[in-house]
Amino acid sequence: MGTTRNLNVRAGVLSVLILLALLGIWYAATAQSGAADPLAGMTPEQIEYAKMTGKDPGAAKSGGFPTLAAMGSTVWSHLSNPFYDNGPNDKGVALQLAYSLARVGLGFGLACLVAIPLGFVIGMSPLLRRAFDPFIQVLKPISPLAWMPLALYTIKDSSISGIFVIFICSVWPMLVNTAFGVASVKREWLNVASTLEVSPLRKAFQVILPAAAPTILTGMRISMGIAWLVIVAAEMLVGGTGIGYFVWNEWNNLSLTNVIFAILVIGVVGMLLDLAFGQLQKAVTYVE
Repeated sequence: MGTTRNLNVRAGVLSVLILLALLGIWYAATAQSGAADPLAGMTPEQIEYAKMTGKDPGAAKSGGFPTLAAMGSTVWSHLSNPFYDNGPNDKGVALQLAYSLARVGLGFGLACLVAIPLGFVIGMSPLLRRAFDPFIQVLKPISPLAWMPLALYTIKDSSISGIFVIFICSVWPMLVNTAFGVASVKREWLNVASTLEVSPLRKAFQVILPAAAPTILTGMRISMGIAWLVIVAAEMLVGGTGIGYFVWNEWNNLSLTNVIFAILVIGVVGMLLDLAFGQLQKAVTYVE
């Protein structure tokens, strides 16, 4: 335990040092010694007009790429009021994240309802496993962006189309991992259950499910990463609301600081989702 704790502390210190080095490189790459402050002499109205026309004064020192000071100002402005709502194209980052997470939750939940029971059935039947395998192998590698035109044409609703694309792209890792986990349950455990004349339903929930749970959670963890990746790409295409739409809208406004801020938010939220599933996976993993 002590060795693991020391390793975690050292890894945390190293991560902080790497972050500081990256920030130092950013500062050195964007700073220009002796350069005049581009905001000097500008009224607030002129600064706002420059931003609206895509000329961010805070990024002028670095020839277009924002400085750390400009990035810090943008981060603070978003985090200080994340829930504002000034209309369809002007919402706080927390509201945009809420829209994206709601779509991810719906699509991922539907994928769980389909993939886990079906994976159980496939994993318990070698015949079904061989029969379904060609279809899974054909559909699994299809890009989410390839599904979007078909979804928009048939569903004719951008929000529901995004949920469908999340579903169709996140169902396969769960299905494959569930089937593999069920098929890999130790034969000795199944033989003991048969000897004790355990009913099929009880055997499924008390023998197979606990044994296959770590593999199932691995599939769910992979699927959640795919779902978060897919919704950002889908929202950039269909627009409306969500963090993906926020990225695209800010790019159209030529606000690079907002684009970078949104990218960082997407990465942090994705990391937190992965950590949550990682903790669930540890909780169901039996250590001998």
